Amino acid sequence: MTPATQPAQLLAALNWRYATKAFDTKALPAPLWEALQESLRLSPSSYGLQPWKFFVIADPAVRAKLRPVSWNQSQITDASHLVVFARRTEITEADVNAFFNQMVSERQADATVLEPYRQMMIGGVVKGKDLAGQREWAARQCYIALGQFMTSAAVLGVDTCAIEGLDAAQYDEILGLAGSGYQTVVACAAGYRSAADKYAAMKKIRYPAARVIAQV
Repeated sequence: MTPATQPAQLLAALNWRYATKAFDTKALPAPLWEALQESLRLSPSSYGLQPWKFFVIADPAVRAKLRPVSWNQSQITDASHLVVFARRTEITEADVNAFFNQMVSERQADATVLEPYRQMMIGGVVKGKDLAGQREWAARQCYIALGQFMTSAAVLGVDTCAIEGLDAAQYDEILGLAGSGYQTVVACAAGYRSAADKYAAMKKIRYPAARVIAQV
């Protein structure tokens, strides 16, 4: 496959990206958002189990309720889009079977040949972790999806800001997640930076490669 983005273009996009503090209220074009939403669906996860749900908060009234429980950050209400990344509260054998059955169906595979993989997932996640361990694991998967979403946005010239400064329990209450099998982990605002955001012009501060990358 011929890469659609060249190395220099990728690095330029990543250097351009920053944690946007002030958003313009301009809406993203629908095709652009649809691509970003699909990037969420295509996110990788351990075993491929996808223990998450992505809530796209479109209702301005709901976003207004979320802002006070997000340290009153303006990105919550001002950005074109707001996504809440929620984890599964429990991973069951039924979850594994749903994924396994879809895999067998769509790949037209022999279930008996793939059965060891199903058993691996059950042993590794369902039986191999207690409830707290499952939730921690599922939260880490959400961060994988968050990373993919933010990188995809940067490549498409869309600004983002990951938002951990929030009250997850209050988010769950406002979004009606009690009993849904999902819990809030993190949120991300997406849209266009405001011309007044002073942080856009600041130099990106990263350690040199020699400090954070080791060749073994």
